[in-house]
Amino acid sequence: MHNYEIAEYFSLLAKLMDIHGENAFKIKSYSNAAYTLDRLNDPLDAMSPAQIAAIRGIGDALAQKIVDLLATKKLQILEEYINKTPAGILEMLKIKGLGPKKIITIWKELGIESIGELLYACEENRLINYKGFGAKTQQSIQESLNYYLQNQGSFLYQQVHEIVAQIENALYIQFPKEQHQVSGHYKRQMETLDFLDIVTTATSESVSEWLEDKGFIFDHSNAFLSCKGPDQFELRWHIVEKDRFYTQDFSLACSPEFLQAWQALPNFDATKAFDSELAIFEQVQIPFIPAAQREDPAIIQQAKTKGINPPIQVADIKGIIHSHSTWSDGLHTIEQMALAAKEKGFEYLVISDHSKSAFYANGLHEDRIRAQHKEIDALNKKLAPFVIFKSIESDILNDGSLDYPDAILALFDIVIASVHSNLKMTEEKAMMRLMNAIENPYTSILGHPTGRLLLSRKGYPVNHEEIIAACAQNNVVIELNAHPRRLDMDWRWIPQALKNDVLISINPDAHAVEGFQDCKYGVMVAQKAGLTAAQNLSSFDLSEMMEFISYQQAKRG
Repeated sequence: MHNYEIAEYFSLLAKLMDIHGENAFKIKSYSNAAYTLDRLNDPLDAMSPAQIAAIRGIGDALAQKIVDLLATKKLQILEEYINKTPAGILEMLKIKGLGPKKIITIWKELGIESIGELLYACEENRLINYKGFGAKTQQSIQESLNYYLQNQGSFLYQQVHEIVAQIENALYIQFPKEQHQVSGHYKRQMETLDFLDIVTTATSESVSEWLEDKGFIFDHSNAFLSCKGPDQFELRWHIVEKDRFYTQDFSLACSPEFLQAWQALPNFDATKAFDSELAIFEQVQIPFIPAAQREDPAIIQQAKTKGINPPIQVADIKGIIHSHSTWSDGLHTIEQMALAAKEKGFEYLVISDHSKSAFYANGLHEDRIRAQHKEIDALNKKLAPFVIFKSIESDILNDGSLDYPDAILALFDIVIASVHSNLKMTEEKAMMRLMNAIENPYTSILGHPTGRLLLSRKGYPVNHEEIIAACAQNNVVIELNAHPRRLDMDWRWIPQALKNDVLISINPDAHAVEGFQDCKYGVMVAQKAGLTAAQNLSSFDLSEMMEFISYQQAKRG
């Protein structure tokens, strides 16, 4: 065991003790020991206990811990601290710019326990109001987090989406006479990806040579050509002859269940050479099914007998629902948000700043709500016919009640009810909170129903069937939070909601003007569920939205 490895044990111990608020003298002694051991020339594993103890700043107690560590490869006291520290907090110590003092604030004051949650908090400007953080520090941490996550191997669809165009462009420049298609999970518009499938008619040798020149590392243990770049994201190259190009692309761009059902169709010939993707469907006389919807095999029969309704498109979004401003934790003022929405062709903006319990997000107390509404009234006169609707993202409290008395809730056009605190719940606790909120007559929309953060936090356990049934009974809309790290509700439950005539609302949860563009990621997963524009609240035009608000107000009694 090298000296630097032993030093790392003591360095980690000092940091964890600091995070847990232990005695400063003990922390300093372990930190100093780490510093001393890291710079020690003579190997510790060649020394006797007495020689180790004689090292300046070590002494008998630390020497015994070093002896034990050399013998067992374990430091008992460190194990104890590791066991009582969330894994995500340990992981934060790997992030440049995050020391124990900042981590204490992140964990104890913001209640954040994972890298993904922290990145989301940076994106929502949650850190800037805390001691030791500012806009520049938050930006630096965000950059370090992105760099760290990009080296873990799994990516959000949004992250991959931003590089696919570059890959496609590079392919067509390098191999202009060949066919190429980014396929698989990406073409199916899955919310996260562990690898990227690429079908190409270029030769294996030419692709390999090209990628090697760019520094890619190959794994030769697979049937396909597999490589990874500096970001550790795997590219899987499926090299095919031209007559197999569309068949290979199709087989990759379907769920295994869909593909199995398709191959079992009596008039499908897998050996046939197709000259287009559409020809595969024409062979079996079934209308074209987009790759995003090739999940549940039942859609094959639906397409054959009833046809498929055109799924929602980004252009169908008529207004921005669920956005934040500088009144809570947004980056831009209400006027800046409204002008940007108007410029992009939207008909209305729903401002849903955080409620008072969200103190970490500068949530609005009652006096600030009235002041904000005066500003909105003035802006509506100035920006007409564009409309800013008064909304709030009200915290669902521990007993399922909303964050204000009824008299305050009545001031809002739309109330979005969301869980933001005490996320570590049993299903029974989560369902109690959610059901009480849904049954509250002031709740218009149930926000991000499971609280998940993709690749970071599973979300609390819920019974989706009961939630959907309750929303149907209480005329509550379910949000599809379009932030690429949320995409919550899960698209897999949208068909169940539609069967119960529950409206979905694709909302960007925008904390800045740039957040509006996240609507496209919500649309992409909604397409997988077959959501149409008519079934999406944010596709309502201005007059329809006003009717919806009138109905919601009537529901309150």
